[in-house]
Amino acid sequence: MQNNLKAAILAALLLAPAVSFAQEAEEAESNFSWNFGAVSDYVFRGVSQSNREMAIQGGVDYAFGESGFYVGSWASTVDYGEADAPDYEVDFYVGYNTDLGEKFNLDLMAVRYTYYGEQNDFGSIDYNEFITKLEMKNVATLTVGYTDDYGNSGEDATYANLGNSWDLGRDYTLSAGFGRIFDDANGSFNDWNVGVSKTLGHVEFGLNYYDTNLDERASESVVLSVKFGG
Repeated sequence: MQNNLKAAILAALLLAPAVSFAQEAEEAESNFSWNFGAVSDYVFRGVSQSNREMAIQGGVDYAFGESGFYVGSWASTVDYGEADAPDYEVDFYVGYNTDLGEKFNLDLMAVRYTYYGEQNDFGSIDYNEFITKLEMKNVATLTVGYTDDYGNSGEDATYANLGNSWDLGRDYTLSAGFGRIFDDANGSFNDWNVGVSKTLGHVEFGLNYYDTNLDERASESVVLSVKFGG
């Protein structure tokens, strides 16, 4: 784990000059945002997507003024522990975000998960998901995701998570969440996480703990992340 943490920090810091330059170039584009960084383990809903190894990640978003509509894309290296499995994940999404009064916020999103680098024998695992997030500001966020073709299997799956992040002051943030995936084909299970992050200018350092109640594919993991954004 120590080698992974060191590699994640080194990879992100080596790329800092290029990221800083990109931020200056896009400074005038107030509707455009980006992020780039590294994690010691890419964990998605409690399960490692990088075989407990470092992953490089980044994304871009564009918001259409005050309309509430936005589009974006996010990518990460992946490793499923099989020689013919994909090497990269690229997600494309479109969504609508709006406040419901002073206390609530609603976010509706459609996501296309795509994977690249797999051999023909492995087959495609691309699929779509529809995500709804209802936030009670400064209290909690309920996230519900639904797909009728989980991992290109033709099977339904629903994911629900209750969590949030809280400002601790001095640019520290605490986050926590508890989720459950309802998947009749592959089995349902719970996941949970807690973490803390520190922002220094345009750089965010994070330390998170993830776990599940899975007997196999155990994913208990402590993850260090370094992310640049603007």
